[in-house]
Amino acid sequence: MAQSKNNIVTHGLSGKVGDLLVFSQRNGKTIVSKAPKERTGELTENQKTYRQKFQKAVLYAKSVLNDPAKKEIYEAMSDNSKGMSTYNVAVADLLNAPDIEIIDLSGYSGNVGDVIKIMATDDFGVEEVKVKIENADGSLVEEGNATNNGVEWVYTATVQNSDLNGDKITITASDAPANLSEKSQTL
Repeated sequence: MAQSKNNIVTHGLSGKVGDLLVFSQRNGKTIVSKAPKERTGELTENQKTYRQKFQKAVLYAKSVLNDPAKKEIYEAMSDNSKGMSTYNVAVADLLNAPDIEIIDLSGYSGNVGDVIKIMATDDFGVEEVKVKIENADGSLVEEGNATNNGVEWVYTATVQNSDLNGDKITITASDAPANLSEKSQTL
C-alpha cells in the first residue's frame, strides 16, 4: 500500500482504476493499493459466519455513533492519527470478546464469605462477570455477579458448600456489545 503526499494529481482521488489500482482516502491522505482479486466460488461456513459477525459489528458501530453517551466513551479510545476512528473502535469492540485469563480458586473452600478471584480482560472493557457454582451432579449451589475492585473481579460466596469434590465453577464475562466468554474449572 502506497501513500501519495502533496501530489496535486492524486489529491482527493478515490476509486478503482482499471484492474490494477484502488485509490482511497484515510485521515486526509490518499492511499494507493493493488486492486483486489474478484471473488469466485461459494463462501465456506467460516467465511459466512465471520461475514455475519462483521455485519453485526457494523450495525453496532452505527448505533454507537447515534448514541451520544456511547459515542463519547468510544471517542475517548479512538486515535484518528493511527486510523482508529470512533467507528473503528466500536467495530473492533464487537469483534473481540472478553478473555478470562485467570480463575483463582485458592480462596474458596466452600464457606460463606470465601472469595473467587477472576482476571478478565477486553480490548475495550469488561462490563460484567458472573460466577456459577454447581455440584458434581449438576445441581446449582449458587450464582451471582462478581464485583470489580479495579484490578480483578471478586465473587464472595453466599452459600455453604460442604462437598467440593467434582464441583464445577463457571465464569462468564461480557463486554459493552454483549459479547460473552465462558470458562469453567472443576474442583
